[in-house]
Amino acid sequence: MKKSFFIVFLLAAFISKINAQEKDTAQAYYDKIEKSIKYESGRIRLAEGDGALNVPKGFKFLNAEQTQHVLTDLWGNPKDEGVLGALVPDGKGVTGTSSWMFIISYQGDGYVKDDDANDIDYDDLLKTMQEDTKTGNEERKKGGYSEVHLIGWASKPFYDSNLKVLHWAKELKFGTDEFNTLNYDLRVLGRKGMYNISAVASMSELKEVKASIPEILKSVEFDKGNKYLDFDADTDTVAAWTIGGLVAGKVLAKVGFFAIIAKFGKIIFFGLIAAFAGAKKFLFGKKDQVMTKPKEDELLEETTSSEE
Repeated sequence: MKKSFFIVFLLAAFISKINAQEKDTAQAYYDKIEKSIKYESGRIRLAEGDGALNVPKGFKFLNAEQTQHVLTDLWGNPKDEGVLGALVPDGKGVTGTSSWMFIISYQGDGYVKDDDANDIDYDDLLKTMQEDTKTGNEERKKGGYSEVHLIGWASKPFYDSNLKVLHWAKELKFGTDEFNTLNYDLRVLGRKGMYNISAVASMSELKEVKASIPEILKSVEFDKGNKYLDFDADTDTVAAWTIGGLVAGKVLAKVGFFAIIAKFGKIIFFGLIAAFAGAKKFLFGKKDQVMTKPKEDELLEETTSSEE
């Protein structure tokens, strides 16, 4: 009995040592990623939408290519070619546990009428969206992504008729993740379409995200002649949806589940915990138990091989 206990003790100590080494190696890998990222400031000409972005105080701009890399390769989301860039808070990177950012894209399908803004029952709309999300999970599973569940409003939708901006926020749960994800959406309406600005964060960061929104809204501007009030009913295209359709996600039907974004910036820490848990199952569990390899372990192996 004592011998068995001693062997278990040695194995536990060995695993602890390996886990510490893996954590140091992973941290070095992610530090390398952070150092490789190039941020911008000042006035940024956006590639679509006849508009520009004045990077607000407290933020830094990440271009389209790098933003796509973060969302897809680091945070594990499906690829979306429509991303124009992102605003990352100063003092935060894209791989840490506290990382979050505003993702910017453009939808140029016409002028969105706001006649129905005050007539929408958002509680009923939420129920419809929850059902739509369940249906979309079949497509997510086929694509190899975890199911997503719409828990509810993190911030109930409202429309600012003066600024012509629609706000709403969803609380989402991806698979068996311990912490829920926040998707805080802004739609800045223009003459020919709208800028989509979506904060991807954890629910614990909701207060921080909301506090930054006034400055974010000031940073986006349409060129002269392309603002919402410049609409010309005789020549301009009217979108097929209204305010309610934007919140429900009908405008994003063509991309389906890709419109829901997960925050996987915490993968380095949660992945290591998962690796340790898997090792314990493998060493101390039943013979038919199999240890699986987290995604970041594969990234580390690829990096190590390329450097050699």
